[in-house]
Amino acid sequence: MGKIAILLLAAVQTIISSCSQKVPENFVLIKGGAFKNSKSAYYGKGVKIPGFIMGVYEVTQKEWMEVMGSNPSEFKGDDLPVESVSWYDCVEYCNKKSVREGLKPYYKIDIKKKDRSNTSTLDTIKWEVVIDIDSDGYRLPMQTEWEYASGGGQESKDYTYSGSDNIDEVAWYWKNSGDKYLTGSWSWSVLEHNRNSIKPVGGKKPNELGLHDMSGNVREWCWDWQEGNGTDSPQGRIWRGGGWIGADFCCTNTFAAGYQANGKGPDQGFRICRSI
Repeated sequence: MGKIAILLLAAVQTIISSCSQKVPENFVLIKGGAFKNSKSAYYGKGVKIPGFIMGVYEVTQKEWMEVMGSNPSEFKGDDLPVESVSWYDCVEYCNKKSVREGLKPYYKIDIKKKDRSNTSTLDTIKWEVVIDIDSDGYRLPMQTEWEYASGGGQESKDYTYSGSDNIDEVAWYWKNSGDKYLTGSWSWSVLEHNRNSIKPVGGKKPNELGLHDMSGNVREWCWDWQEGNGTDSPQGRIWRGGGWIGADFCCTNTFAAGYQANGKGPDQGFRICRSI
């Protein structure tokens, strides 16, 4: 092998090694590009997502405890997703985890300054939270990133749910998260009687990128705002991916809804990512 070829090979190996070091355990590298899942509203619209890394699993209670020191979840278990966390709790977690790992925090959080763009009458916190684009720290996904990853990214097979057209292969939702498989109409009393609950992460088939539970277990906070529509639909932060309580239509790759940023619930969790 010639000297130039050896030098080129060494350079390629260095680049590969460098890239692999950027991806922590239980994260995957999401290759950037245009949407390939034709079911997305972004498909064919020229929207391109830069590459990023994303957690294989929703943040677990064990991971939360290691960073935050207490567990707010209603259902307790190390391998269960943390839940009953507000959007504010999640951005705090991202910053604290970043500092713990020697990374620059992604969010600048001012708890004494009210966010003037937050018009929700249900949100009593309204911290000012802005992003530092030069940060290498952990963060919540943008909703476009979330949908791109859930839909399989550049490996997409055009599924309706994250990794399958069969919801039961990839999602925990109201019909299959209890003692027996439910049919008929959704009813909270029926869910309680059936002992429906959250499930350990990774129990269902992953999607094309190796991501688990994108379509259902807990709803996942994203960074973006959902603009309000009066008192019946106040402004909130976007969540994606149906939860163990939720209906099947919430579990699709494309469904999005909002919730006030200080809202919490036993089906409300998150997953994190980092820019590259």
